[in-house]
Amino acid sequence: MPLLGAHMSIEGGLHKAFERISTVKGEALQIFSKNQRQWHVPGLSASEINQFGEAWKQWGMGPVAVHDSYLINLANPDTKKGDRAVAAFGEEIRRAGQLGIPYLIMHPGSHVGAGMEEGLQQLTANLDRAFAQAAEATSVMVLLETTAGQGTGIGASFEELAHVISHSEHGGRLGVCFDTCHVFGAGYDISSKAGYEKTFTDFEAIIGLERLKFFHLNDSKKGLGSRVDRHAHIGKGKIGLEGFRLLMNDPRFARHPMVLETPKEKDLHDDIENLKLLRSLING
Repeated sequence: MPLLGAHMSIEGGLHKAFERISTVKGEALQIFSKNQRQWHVPGLSASEINQFGEAWKQWGMGPVAVHDSYLINLANPDTKKGDRAVAAFGEEIRRAGQLGIPYLIMHPGSHVGAGMEEGLQQLTANLDRAFAQAAEATSVMVLLETTAGQGTGIGASFEELAHVISHSEHGGRLGVCFDTCHVFGAGYDISSKAGYEKTFTDFEAIIGLERLKFFHLNDSKKGLGSRVDRHAHIGKGKIGLEGFRLLMNDPRFARHPMVLETPKEKDLHDDIENLKLLRSLING
């Protein structure tokens, strides 16, 4: 069965995320490696790295991914802003490497009006520059997240993600994080059996299922093809329980890490309920 978990806060220290994921009985974890609303933060201390490693060990060494800061837009055509994004993303790669985390999930960004072709070119070039800046962190794989295509966002089609992977100098270190809410918003109907099967047949043909390393499990407040990114609790949105039932029982993803990014309070009750519901959908 899939490894289910959630995105957790790092308030009080990176290692605290493991206490929180244990509270909800999660088997997979996603975190920010720093305050995601700030461009610059102090580097990781040896003490922080050791505490994190010890807490990870105590949790059982389940799969962990870092999500990059939402401030970063590697597709920005503005040179100064692009340079800042490259430096920040290089630092994200380095931090993931220092912590021993294998996956860094990123939003492909926005072309901010320059056009999709220019945006894809910019994103790929800047991604390669960031890899070069963090040359020592060779163990980190960057996962391009599927997006809803809101505004001038990149990554709403499998073709756009495939373009980046095939044109990057570091294509071997690029994979995909599949967000259920985002793909539905982008127009891939995973809510029905026929639509679900077509979506993954297309993914296999365009990108290849071996590139799919991580899932974000979110229902969608908005309808199919809305191009709007609004997360809802599992079964409470437009995807509905059938889409998640199909995913939970897909043998191709039986050991894939899948994390919630649904709304929650500090008591984590919503995560507990969403995970309980997802597990109830697994046959046998």
